[in-house]
Amino acid sequence: MHITTISTENAPAAIGPYSQAVSANNLLFISGQLPIDPTSGLMVEGAIGMKTEQILKNAAAIAKVAGTSLTNVVKTTIFLTDLGDFTEMNTAYAKHFTESPPARSTVQVAALPLDSNIEIEFILAI
Repeated sequence: MHITTISTENAPAAIGPYSQAVSANNLLFISGQLPIDPTSGLMVEGAIGMKTEQILKNAAAIAKVAGTSLTNVVKTTIFLTDLGDFTEMNTAYAKHFTESPPARSTVQVAALPLDSNIEIEFILAI
């Protein structure tokens, strides 16, 4: 099996000992993305919909470097600190997956890194 580490300056740098993404066997595994603007390095402020949009933008930048796009997402896992944010997050998320949406899990968690209220990880076909 050939494993390749993927990274780009167009998405936030990893904040720990992990890669932005890893490809293996025609799949791309994007590590959990927070709503961080890669230019400023700061967390996006505002509603959960805006934060969801930033995460999807970050994931798209990583996917592009790996030679794929969000149209090839097969599975996402969404972590929310408050499931009360689900409807607004889902509205923003749905704009990006209008045809053949990926499999998905959404779970409420007690806390996320950098006090974020949302994190999304992705698995894509390459």
